[in-house]
Amino acid sequence: MTFMKTKNNTLLWATLCVALSALSVPAAQKRGPAGTSPAFKGPVGLQLYSLRDSFAKDVPGTLDKAAALGFNYVELAGTYNLPPEKFRNLLREKRLKPVAGHFPFERLRDDPAAVAKEAKALGLQYAGCAWIPHRDPFDEKQCQEAIQVFNRAGKVLAKYGLRFFYHIHGYEFQPCGPGTLFDVMMTGTNPKYVSYEMDILWVHFPGQNPVALLQKYGARFELMHLKDLKKGVPTGAHTGNTDVRNDVALGTGQIPLPEILKAARKAGVKYYFIEDESPSVEAQLPVSLRHLERMAW
Repeated sequence: MTFMKTKNNTLLWATLCVALSALSVPAAQKRGPAGTSPAFKGPVGLQLYSLRDSFAKDVPGTLDKAAALGFNYVELAGTYNLPPEKFRNLLREKRLKPVAGHFPFERLRDDPAAVAKEAKALGLQYAGCAWIPHRDPFDEKQCQEAIQVFNRAGKVLAKYGLRFFYHIHGYEFQPCGPGTLFDVMMTGTNPKYVSYEMDILWVHFPGQNPVALLQKYGARFELMHLKDLKKGVPTGAHTGNTDVRNDVALGTGQIPLPEILKAARKAGVKYYFIEDESPSVEAQLPVSLRHLERMAW
């Protein structure tokens, strides 16, 4: 069909041009934010620890990799020997927004104000930790000591406008009374100052149910790590450790992600971060993102 651009068909011509222009937009520009779908809105970020081996060689180049994958949000686990202000400037150059950061338990115990100042310099909203140094097995005495550290650190961080969080790592599910030590921790920490980050692998691996935990504690979980566990890996251990090669791309392992994400949305989780600790992380991250983007329920 041929159209002539005359006074009588100017409107039709303009309409056709707009339609053809829309068709010419690359598919990547039409997509929503990385890792999201009509069913799952995210927001999805990357825990930069996933790229730790790459960071050891090239910090700016590794941030370029994260940005090229389409991430807008990141969670930190150190600054790779750069001052906080310089690392934040690099993030800004790459258009990566730092949301949360992991800090050593000992620093939060001994000088939470220093952690708060560093977190502010990095532009974070959340500052927390992902490991409690402990003697195996983790027991109630050590749990109570951690509760005191968390409550104190949370109160100090709140004065700086920051939110403290603890990242579950699996050993907290040791049985205790009618429940687990994690129940003791939830009861003992002050919701005003202490929130939690659910790492779904470290809930599933010790034999717990992430959906049930989200339903039980709801809004206490403000952050979430998205990971998958290799099929066939046995569960039920409270070690907080498994071979990093057991981290697989989302949707290829044994964790029921759609059910967890539905429960997380209902609970009010605010940010989701993909964390992949495997040596195949750079090949697996695009697979994980595409799985989230194609997810429907």
